[in-house]
Amino acid sequence: MDGVKRPDKRAERSRQTREKVVEAARELFIARGYGATSLQEVADRAGVAVQTVYFVFRNKRTLFKDVVDTSIAGDAEPVATMDREWFRAACAEPTAAGQLRAHVRGTREILGRVAPIMPLIAAAAATDPEIAAQWPDGPDPRYTVQHAAAEALAGKPDVRPGLSVETAADVLFGLLSPQLYLIFVRDRGWSPDTWEEWARTTLTAQLCAGPG
Repeated sequence: MDGVKRPDKRAERSRQTREKVVEAARELFIARGYGATSLQEVADRAGVAVQTVYFVFRNKRTLFKDVVDTSIAGDAEPVATMDREWFRAACAEPTAAGQLRAHVRGTREILGRVAPIMPLIAAAAATDPEIAAQWPDGPDPRYTVQHAAAEALAGKPDVRPGLSVETAADVLFGLLSPQLYLIFVRDRGWSPDTWEEWARTTLTAQLCAGPG
């Protein structure tokens, strides 16, 4: 025995199957809606038996939660946004302008995945009242993230004088919302690059000190 831990092939196959099912469900939920999508259709799209979908996720609402959670994270790893490398790196930027640039870039990646499914959440909750129960009550997780970013911003030398953490968090929460992203990118036809530049310049004007 060489003592080297070999990859668990069964675990890797399970991970790949889970990813295929989640991606298939995401595509179908966006195209058809939560209520109109059956687990059999998800299984067919993923190329697995429907019994596999039931075994892994138990029911459609659990699968839907996984679709939402992985869309936010970008992967299935149980790592909170504030513990992600991109968020920590943004908060570690030495200037407010630098932090905002990195923060908007990272947020853009999340919004590109999350914004298309946001309208589905309300529709899914109307179809299945137990959907909302899968997320615990409490502060909006998105606000918690923006408040943490605002706390890091407050200590930078070029932050706008007199700016409170609460005001900065509110501005970040509002301007970087999925709803506003959808208005510009989906409804008005902006490219994600155009949205990113607008969000960065707008936030910089609002939260950073002026030239004087």
